This record gives sequence, C-alpha cells and structure tokens, in this order.
Amino acid sequence: MENLPGWLQDLLLRLLTLVRGRQWVSDYLINQIVKHGRNRPHPWTTKHDYISWTGLTDRTYSARLLPAMPTPAQEALRSRRPPLDETVKLFAAEPTGQRPCRKSTLLFPAFAQYLTDGFLRTQVSNDAPYDSLTEDRRRTTSNHDIDMSPLYGRTPDQTRVLRRMSEEAGQKGKLKSQWIGTEEYPPFLFGADGKVKPEFCDNGRPVLDFPLGINRLPTGSRQFNELFAVGGDRVNATPYTAAMGTLWLREHNRLAGMLERHYPDWDDERVFETARNIVIVMFIKLVVEEYINHISSAAASFSANPRICWSAGWNRPNWMTTEFSLLYRWHSLIPQKLRWAGRVIDGTELSLNNGLLLEHGLANSFVDVAANHASQLGLQNTAAFLLDAEKKSIAQARTNNVATYNAYREAMSLTPLRSFAELVGTSRNPAEQARRDALAAELERLYDDINNVEFFPGLFAESPGANGPLPRLVMIMVAMDAFSQALTNPLLSEHIHGDEQTRRLAFTPQGLEVIDATNSIRDILARNSTDLGDRFVGMTRQDWRRNAA
Repeated sequence: MENLPGWLQDLLLRLLTLVRGRQWVSDYLINQIVKHGRNRPHPWTTKHDYISWTGLTDRTYSARLLPAMPTPAQEALRSRRPPLDETVKLFAAEPTGQRPCRKSTLLFPAFAQYLTDGFLRTQVSNDAPYDSLTEDRRRTTSNHDIDMSPLYGRTPDQTRVLRRMSEEAGQKGKLKSQWIGTEEYPPFLFGADGKVKPEFCDNGRPVLDFPLGINRLPTGSRQFNELFAVGGDRVNATPYTAAMGTLWLREHNRLAGMLERHYPDWDDERVFETARNIVIVMFIKLVVEEYINHISSAAASFSANPRICWSAGWNRPNWMTTEFSLLYRWHSLIPQKLRWAGRVIDGTELSLNNGLLLEHGLANSFVDVAANHASQLGLQNTAAFLLDAEKKSIAQARTNNVATYNAYREAMSLTPLRSFAELVGTSRNPAEQARRDALAAELERLYDDINNVEFFPGLFAESPGANGPLPRLVMIMVAMDAFSQALTNPLLSEHIHGDEQTRRLAFTPQGLEVIDATNSIRDILARNSTDLGDRFVGMTRQDWRRNAA
C-alpha cells in the first residue's frame, strides 16, 4: 500500500475503516510497520563489534539493529568521511532563518524529549563538584522500558527518596512536592547551603542523578537553586520538560488521593504502586494515540489496544538500540527564537531555567509551548545553540561504527538510493528546489558516493512528507520501535490487561475510568490546573490541514 499515491492510500484506509472498523485498520497498520525491520533480540550490541555472550547479556550497552561495519569497511569508510567540523555544517540553519514545520507545535518535541529521556540514556553524568562531565557513548543507563523513570527514578533507591512514604491520611502513595502559591511543583534538589538536601541522600551521598549540564551553573545561582528533585537527569533541561515532569507529578498525586479515598484500608505502598500502574499505562496510551498519531502521515488513526501484540512474533523484551538513540536527535525542531510569557526570547534562555515555569505557571506554560510552532526537521535547519549536540551525535555514530544510511534503508525494506538528488528530493517551490540542489551538491562534495553517506546526516537529508513532521526513514524506524516497545509493556500483557479481573486489580475500576477518559495531554492538564479554560494545548498546529497529495 505504501507505494501507492498518498490520495489513494488515504481513500483505501478510509474505506477499510468503514468496512472493517478502526481497530482492525490500526492492528493491520501496526503489524505492517513493525515488520519493516528485524525483530528483537538483536545479535549485536555496542559492547563488541562482534557477537559475544557478554554483549548479549550486559544491558548496560545499547543493542544494534545492524552489526558494526567490519574492520576493512570501517577503515575504507573512515578515509572517505568528511571531518567532523565540516559534517556538522550540514545541520546549521541558513542565514535566512529556519524553515517552519507545517504540522507541529513545540508540544510535540517537548513530549518527545520527556518520553525518550526515560529510556534512551547514553551514559553521561555530572558528579559533584559539578565541574566534570564523563560520558561513554557505547553504554547506557536505560532500563529499556517505558517505565516513567523521569518521574519515578531509574532505581528503587531513587524512587524511595522521591516518595513521601507516609501512612498519614491524605498522604498515602504520594510523591514529594512543594506548593508555590497555589501551584504544586517538584521539590528543589538543593538546600540553602548549595548541597543536595539530606532527604535525597543515602548516608550523605546523593541518590538522584545530577541534572545534566549542571556544571554550567554557578553554585547558589537562581537557576541552580531552582533545579527540581526528579527522577531523570534531563527533566530540568528546559521549562518544557520541567512542565511535563510537573504535570505528571500532579497527576500521580491526584490519583493517589483518589485511590486513598476509595480504598482507605490500603497502605502507602499499595496506593503508590497502583497509582504508578495507572500513570504508566495512561502515558503509553498518549504515546500511541496522541504522539504517534501526530507523527503518522496515514489517514487512519492508531489505537493503543495491546491485543495486537499478544500473539505477535515481535512481542519480545525491550532492549534499546544505538540507532534508535541516534535517530531521535530532533534538535532542528527547536527554533532559535520563540515566544514565552508575551515576549520573544532566545532558545538559549531555556537551558536549565525552571524560573520561566515558576513565574508563568503550569497552564500558562503549556499554552505558550503549544502556541509556538516547531521548526522543520532536517539538515540546514538547526539553531546555532544546538549545533554542538548535532556534532556529538555524528561523533557517537562514528564511535559505535554505525553502518551507512543506505544500509539502514535496506534493513527497513526500502530501496537503497542511487543519487544525492534522490536523497534530498524535489519541490514544486523554485526557491526550495534551489536549496535542495545546493544541499545535494554539498553532500556529494563531502561524501563523493551516495553509499558513503553516514546514517545520522542521511536521516535528516530527507525532507518530511506532506502530512507528517518526520522524514520517511526516521518515521518508519520510530514507529517500528515505538509500537514494538510500548505495546509490549508488562502492564499491557495478556495476563494483566487481557484478563478483566486482573486488570481491575492492577488499576482499579476508578483508575481504568481515568485511563479511558484520557485522550490527550490537555485532558491531564485540565484536571490538574484551575486556569486553563478553553485555551489550546496540542501537538498539531491549529492551522494544519491534511494534504491530499
């Protein structure tokens, strides 16, 4: 079906939906998408460039969708790779400014970052006194599941220090928080002395991961003092991700209060764990039904019903790949300039700046996020302040000997491209076509042969399709991994979600009602704020219209 013109695909999907129903069409599309690539478990990891027992069992390394290039090929390709400083120039936005994304608001990359920061975790750490940055681009600190670790922490010890752990009435099952005026936020990580608060330490040693980039903040500065104590080291990255973390904190605590009222004989532990179950499944529902449906260019919409995977051959334990980590570097979606609280600010002001959220409030912040349009994902469109992140991504792919762009097209059942012009595509707009022609010429100058193009630059040399924000190969790989890793969550298994009695035990009837009633981030925001009103909050621009081409 994917080789048919877009208008004909849309027509066929609408007809199938009428005849067979939305769930059948959703199941069919999910199966087709997941089958684009090979199922897990993958034979290779970043532990070694060859198959080994430790590589197959040590989950502190990332998996590989394709094997590392053999040594002769590595050496040959290395000699053809352009210098790193030259390659990163492919990503830099042109002097005329960034190209806008037709479809997405900034809520889309904000949600994407909060989602992926939970399981795509290259081993990067900042340790006290916050002036040292250590990283190992082959290793990962991921749990390899959508487990809401940015909210609950990666380890039991982290979860413990984030909880109130109280049997008092009204406190059971809740996460620690603070009230600033009428708004609930995560607590601050540091005390007045500039040290991690004792409640987040074990025998004097901090338990939580330090916020990534904290080495850039002077100890005791306003931004330093306003860093939140949260489960993930990237939640404090911007007020966007901090707002997402705050929203899910409020929802967890609201659900804990609801459960305690309905089940007053439950202890703190059961209230907490049940609220956590509800939050994780609610989040996965939004991943599929709001986020993936926004990404999708299909006329039909996807459903988060996990039944499709219970008997599927691709229902395997998760192990995140190094390629999945790389293809999710969507830095060019972020504009250099944006509007916040009625003024235009530079994107650099967002970094580790929770003050913007605290001053503006949660509902207002989400409204502003959704009022800003994302930039288009692709080469020649990354803001200046994010070029270093692009450079590190190119270097990470090289460190891990990731195969070429065309090799991944073949792995995803796509035809390898034969020219640079085919890679950048065509446009009916003369100015846009001139830009693409110049880009193709620059790619040819740097790589000489289309088969030498590296995975990471190649992904973003493609332009997004008419009805989605992602280039085609990126979209296929994201959707394949998203469905095969989200719907296989243990809480959605046949023995929990597929059994009516067990499902009610895991989530409670009240929790299931809340999950069923939740269809968007806005739904959660509306019940956790008092000043949202009828204002728009969504991932898809209000002025977006489907293109029939």
